[in-house]
Amino acid sequence: MVRGNVMVGQSGGPTSVINSSLAGVFKTAKDAGCAHVYGMRNGIEGLLDERYVDLSDYIKNDLDIELLKRTPSSFLGTCRYKLPSAEKSPEVYERIFSILKKLGVEYFFYIGGNDSMDTIMQLSRFASKIGSDIRFMGVPKTIDNDLDCTDHTPGYGSAAKYIGTAMKEIIRDAKTYPNDSVTIVEIMGRNAGWLAAASSLSRAEDCDGPDIIYLPERIFDHDRFLEHVAERRKECGAVIVAVSEGVKTSDGRYVCEANKKSTVTDAFGHKLLGGTALYLSDFLTANTGVKSRGIVLSTLQRCASHLVSRRDITEAFMAGADATVAALNGATGKMVVFERISDAPYSMVTGICDIEKIANKEKCVPDAWITADGTGVSNEFDNYARPLIIGELSPFMVDGLPRHLFIDK
Repeated sequence: MVRGNVMVGQSGGPTSVINSSLAGVFKTAKDAGCAHVYGMRNGIEGLLDERYVDLSDYIKNDLDIELLKRTPSSFLGTCRYKLPSAEKSPEVYERIFSILKKLGVEYFFYIGGNDSMDTIMQLSRFASKIGSDIRFMGVPKTIDNDLDCTDHTPGYGSAAKYIGTAMKEIIRDAKTYPNDSVTIVEIMGRNAGWLAAASSLSRAEDCDGPDIIYLPERIFDHDRFLEHVAERRKECGAVIVAVSEGVKTSDGRYVCEANKKSTVTDAFGHKLLGGTALYLSDFLTANTGVKSRGIVLSTLQRCASHLVSRRDITEAFMAGADATVAALNGATGKMVVFERISDAPYSMVTGICDIEKIANKEKCVPDAWITADGTGVSNEFDNYARPLIIGELSPFMVDGLPRHLFIDK
């Protein structure tokens, strides 16, 4: 059966498994008889400039599929482009739909997080308004794990695995010295602390885990920070602190803003964060004289495909594949979601949810999963997160380093 063509794009921050979702869309669409699967270069922004590729020119066999699944970051390139409203800028939507019509596109997939789901919502609304038959589906992706209506998001499990591993190694290094010290590790997370909470996964019979964990769900207090560190130093000497980059003080300011003369924002108005650990390290030393070091994991936590969670990469592929099946069966204006059946043994099924219930909403760490003093997370979080990091998938190694699939500029 010959079907219409597909357009797929990637948007927002990359992950180590986002390309597995792309592979899921591509393989499922081709297997179903779609003649062309086009890929937007740099998301919807690239599509507006008519920059796209035919993915069959790059994915030619099953080996390429497996290589793509193991390639970190966004194979097609990404963007942070906010679609204007159709009421204010109808010409933008008319151009998008004109391009899609010219290419014979009947199915449109966008792999991304909150802002990307807003794009799917806007496009599906416009399609309904003009009577277009193009079907628009969201494929979830974000290491932040903050998309609503889904148990978790592809990308989070691998980032959590990297963070837990890095924390174990940092703790092993810090605890080797006999003198007191404080190591502050900055972990991504603007308003939701799922990633910083994952530092607790380093706790095992061979590791005590971080001594303090600060999440953006709780107000950060500088005086309490000094007290918490002093208390832990009495107990264990060398102290390890995990902190979300997005922690805020009671006045609503990000802690990292204290180190900046001006604040830069992206197209969606989000302040660009970073420097929280370095600021707190300097603050601690200035106020106590204790030796302190700030470590920023930065993009390492989202692109470490050498330490990917096999479960995460499998579910990412499944999200792309199931979104495609849903669209082929008539769904539009939806996003694939994960529904957990049980923690142990871990069991999950996929479903689809109306994009209107998801776009521009944010899921935070439940308050009940954060300790009363705001310096850690509970066993309930561990039961939730640990199944998501299970399993490994080795990269294809060439000359001692991983090989990736790429599009030549």
